[in-house]
Amino acid sequence: MEIFLDILKAFLVGGLICIVGQLLIDFTKMTPGKVLVLFVVIGVVLGALGLYEPIAKWGGAGATVPLTGFGYNLAKGTKAAVIEKGLLGAVSGPFSAAGVGIMVAVLSGLVVSLFAKPKDKG
Repeated sequence: MEIFLDILKAFLVGGLICIVGQLLIDFTKMTPGKVLVLFVVIGVVLGALGLYEPIAKWGGAGATVPLTGFGYNLAKGTKAAVIEKGLLGAVSGPFSAAGVGIMVAVLSGLVVSLFAKPKDKG
């Protein structure tokens, strides 16, 4: 029963994040790319302020998998690295905390670019 509640919480939090994103796309002139960047920035800001931690603990993967979770992870890694290494940690912290996510994004972009056939929009 406990696993069902964890899945339900993740679904609710992740679904709410997706609803907000879809509403931004539908009712504003924001492009999907701008919404994605906004979500990363929101995750960083909420993570830096300590407000995303309770959401991540309660919502589990529903809060940590979307882009807001990536931003939160960047902020968390930066905080830890600054405490450990001082100001130099502000540069190295995000990469050490989110290195795997960054690597997967770059490699998957490379693989897709090998097979994609882009066309002009005009």
